[in-house]
Amino acid sequence: MAPIKILQGIRLAVGVGAWAAPNLTGKLFGLDPEANPQAAYPTRLFGVRDAVLGVGTLATRDPAARRLWLQLGIVTDAVDVASAALGGREGSLPKQAAALAGGVAVAAVGLGVAALLAEREA
Repeated sequence: MAPIKILQGIRLAVGVGAWAAPNLTGKLFGLDPEANPQAAYPTRLFGVRDAVLGVGTLATRDPAARRLWLQLGIVTDAVDVASAALGGREGSLPKQAAALAGGVAVAAVGLGVAALLAEREA
């Protein structure tokens, strides 16, 4: 399967899941939503962001626009890596949650780069 389809499928699934079930998503990422019920709000923001990146990339037929959507996703995921590292270092995220969130974001960067390279070769 093409990297772009894998990445965007993951974005849509995670995005819709985070928006629809923020507490479950938080638990899957090693967070404690019962201890911090306000976490549902930023989890939903994260969810809609990922869903929009997925839809935007898949909806466009213009190759230049699709590459731009992929680049924006790569930047977003790279900032997520940095945010997870910072959260783990400063203690705002448990170490295990920071490692999991950072690892998922690193994988997303890798898939984004693979998708972008495949688009350039097409």
